[in-house]
Amino acid sequence: MNISRINKKLNARFNGNVHATLSDGSIVLTGRLNKWSDVVSACQLAATKYSTTHVVNDIVCDEAKDKPMRVPSLKDDALEGRHPDVLIIGGGISGVSIARELSKWDIDILLVEKEADLALQASGRNDGEVHPGVDLSKGSKKHYYIRKGNEMYGKVCEELDVPFKRVGQYVGFMDSYLKPFVALYCLYRKYHDGISDTKLISSEELKKHESNLSGDFKFAISNPSSGCVCPYGLTIAYAENAVANGAEVALNTAVLSMDVENGEIKSVLTNRGRIYPTVVINAAGVFAEEIARMAGDRFFSIHPRRGTNSILDKKAGAFMHSIASIKEFKKTNTHSKGGGILNTVHENLLVGPDAVETFEKENTETNPESIKAVFAKQKKTMPGLSERDIITYFTGVRAPTFEEDFIIENGRKTNNLIHCAGIQSPGLTTAPAVALDIEKMAVAKLERTKAVMPNKNYSPIRHGVPVLNEMSDEERSKLIKENPDYGVIVCRCEEISKGEILDALNSPICVPTVDGIKKRIRPGMGRCQGGFCSPLVSQIIADYLGVDISEVKKSSEESVVTFGRTK
Repeated sequence: MNISRINKKLNARFNGNVHATLSDGSIVLTGRLNKWSDVVSACQLAATKYSTTHVVNDIVCDEAKDKPMRVPSLKDDALEGRHPDVLIIGGGISGVSIARELSKWDIDILLVEKEADLALQASGRNDGEVHPGVDLSKGSKKHYYIRKGNEMYGKVCEELDVPFKRVGQYVGFMDSYLKPFVALYCLYRKYHDGISDTKLISSEELKKHESNLSGDFKFAISNPSSGCVCPYGLTIAYAENAVANGAEVALNTAVLSMDVENGEIKSVLTNRGRIYPTVVINAAGVFAEEIARMAGDRFFSIHPRRGTNSILDKKAGAFMHSIASIKEFKKTNTHSKGGGILNTVHENLLVGPDAVETFEKENTETNPESIKAVFAKQKKTMPGLSERDIITYFTGVRAPTFEEDFIIENGRKTNNLIHCAGIQSPGLTTAPAVALDIEKMAVAKLERTKAVMPNKNYSPIRHGVPVLNEMSDEERSKLIKENPDYGVIVCRCEEISKGEILDALNSPICVPTVDGIKKRIRPGMGRCQGGFCSPLVSQIIADYLGVDISEVKKSSEESVVTFGRTK
């Protein structure tokens, strides 16, 4: 690593305000800059894509005021003195998939998540695409795991009773002269990089598949292995299966500090007590760097990146049935896939995301400029796209490293630590395969001090709540006869019954909030976005809990829905 060359570039760009040193195998940047965009540029200048020599950002930024991590208001001693074999920090797709794979073993597994539910951050705020990997080159961990993860999805979703569709992906091009170059690119990806389903198709063939895409497309790259899944639904299903197999999930539980001695984490302090784990797995998303710092093993930095998606009404879903986007050759954010249009597993269209660098790790507000920019681009993909069909939108914050690759490795200084960090797109796709490797790493660490035996009662099968709107009339009638609550429709848009809501409340991980029920079985996901059904859902939750409706929350303890009765 040529530090002098890096410093020469930094000096030329930032007038001596930033300096790089090599420390413990990482490139550490120090200095002071006014704008966060300049900090990101400096770190990217020092980084090498997919390198395992990571950039650590210690630049002081005047624009980026440090905001403390949100900590739950809950404080108790429910976890005081717990001695789990494995402590997993983070309840996103990475953490829960690891918990499920580890539950194959007869060990004590505790997963802590600081939010009031699972998948409230990046894992529940993405487009749900199962990527083919056509844009990934050999040499990265993303490439290593992408095909393995993609190929596992059919089996995993069948076991976990989660809807999954292989809808195919098309990337369209409007310039005929590019065709021979793109043809060579497809051959390279197919035969060199192992993305075996990559092929070039004509505009005529594209029209046969998707008649409403732009007539200006001259050809397209096709990847039939691309698919879509409900990202938060899969996350919850993974966690429920882990719990059914003996793991414990503690929500509203934030890691506050750690005691580390001689390269070993001795204890972990949370707002719910001090925990004494044998092995710690860092799957903390945008806060993975902070967890690494607490553990004395910080050798990388996370630079948060916002992405905004819009959800369109189901009537728009009838116009396109796959995943499509336009490829434009102009100066853009090269670390973004650029967004696209996706037909979701629930038959909506999803449009996005964009990619905007930010220093705010927990700011998920949506800016109108993001929606405007995404639609301006994707209307070139499908001219009939209309903002008038938007029923909701959301923003997620991703957690990339400056090397734009995953960190799947043991702690470099801390012996009982495993990192699953830097997870951004295609992290949803790769999660099943990554979890298998981290399972092996954790078991190997445990076997240094104890015998690790298989869980004789392990089952990979999880049965979800019955979905009445997908059943035949005969199947529904039979269920309603068995339980009349299935005949009481609460959400007219999504045709969700009272029986399904009660099933969700009785699931292995009960989250009795309006959003918790919404994420599990979709009341409030339709055109009216809960305008009609949310009071009914709130009352069902209140009756279930035996409390007044004013005590029911939207998502967390702080998210009050009602303040009392008016009559």
